[in-house]
Amino acid sequence: MKINCADADIYYIENFYPKDEADIIFQDLKQNLAWRHDDIKIFGKVMKIPRLQAWYGDNHLRYSYSNITLIAKPWSERLLDIKTKVSGYCQHDFNAVLANLYRNQNDSVGWHSDNEPELGNMPTIASLSFGAEREFQLKHIITKEKVNLTLTSGSLLIMKGKTQHYWQHCIPKRTRAITSRVNLTFRNICI
Repeated sequence: MKINCADADIYYIENFYPKDEADIIFQDLKQNLAWRHDDIKIFGKVMKIPRLQAWYGDNHLRYSYSNITLIAKPWSERLLDIKTKVSGYCQHDFNAVLANLYRNQNDSVGWHSDNEPELGNMPTIASLSFGAEREFQLKHIITKEKVNLTLTSGSLLIMKGKTQHYWQHCIPKRTRAITSRVNLTFRNICI
């Protein structure tokens, strides 16, 4: 399903993985990825990122954002299988994935665009969700238009074209209890 947003090319596929398979993948990723808890500097203050992350990809690819540099671990068999399926569906060759583990409702990611130079001029980002549903918010950087999506387990969100030029996105903190969620964001690092 295409999401109707000006200056964007966004698609949402709710059941990219069926529930039973998504549940198995979620448990495997949560237990077996090399999760790390990095520090980030915001407004001069150093704090822990409010989520865990892991970086996998081809040939020790590097990815830097917010003064953090990640060096890719080799693909696990599970991640390689998922990458193959996502790349085939998107008709785009991804060479890395940033995995995020949102442990509960207190974990989040603030407003940002995936516009780092190593992602190229008009990056394609394919975002898979496993585990608890979370609200995904989009905001146009000029008009301030907002769009809210609920990302379900096994769903795929594709953002491409000019999306990262005109839109920011976030996963906000919530007050009600939410169980854990793993998100995989596949991308292509320009070498």
